Amino acid sequence: MSTVPASARDRLVAAAFDLFDVRGFDETTVDDIARAAGVGRTTFFRHFGSKESVIFPEHDDLLARIAARLDAGDADSRDAAVTEAARLVLRYYVGEGDRARIRYRLISSVPVLKTREIASIRQYQSLFARALSGWADGDPDAVLRAELLASAVVTAHNHVLRRWLRGEVDDPEDAFGHAMSVVLERVPQDAGETTVVIVRTGSAPDQVAAAVQRALRGQ
Repeated sequence: MSTVPASARDRLVAAAFDLFDVRGFDETTVDDIARAAGVGRTTFFRHFGSKESVIFPEHDDLLARIAARLDAGDADSRDAAVTEAARLVLRYYVGEGDRARIRYRLISSVPVLKTREIASIRQYQSLFARALSGWADGDPDAVLRAELLASAVVTAHNHVLRRWLRGEVDDPEDAFGHAMSVVLERVPQDAGETTVVIVRTGSAPDQVAAAVQRALRGQ
């Protein structure tokens, strides 16, 4: 049975992660990646704008998929829409397996990648907030409510994903379902009570998640 040869882009991603895992991010050059993938430097930059970009190869595609799922939702299907949109991202990273774990280790140790991850999280959060505010016609606090819920959804996703990456969760799907139920159980579909969560700047994701959970439970 014949197999479809990997594209240049796929080879670049595979080569980059292999090299980053063995040598380290800073010790690996674009030329190293291109050489290992069997392509030239020009081909690398045709697919990726920088060495940092290859760490998040499907980011733009994930943003598009989230936007499409949220665009298909409305106020009445809000909970399902935001849950399924966030689940798309979780399933992608869980499906990566070891590659996701390599990325996690790199982000934890390379400041420029941490900065890149924070910017990516803000993009995800902005998509959720935009959709949520659009579903709250006539609510004078729509933008505030949307930003609060978007933050909670993204925090819940990141909390579960990072626990799975650390080997603390065997079933990330189940853990995510529970996390989202915690987020949504105290957030009405229509205008109603708003939960405000205050955390210290620089708090770890797990601390933020715990604060969100406590606030939503009214503790």
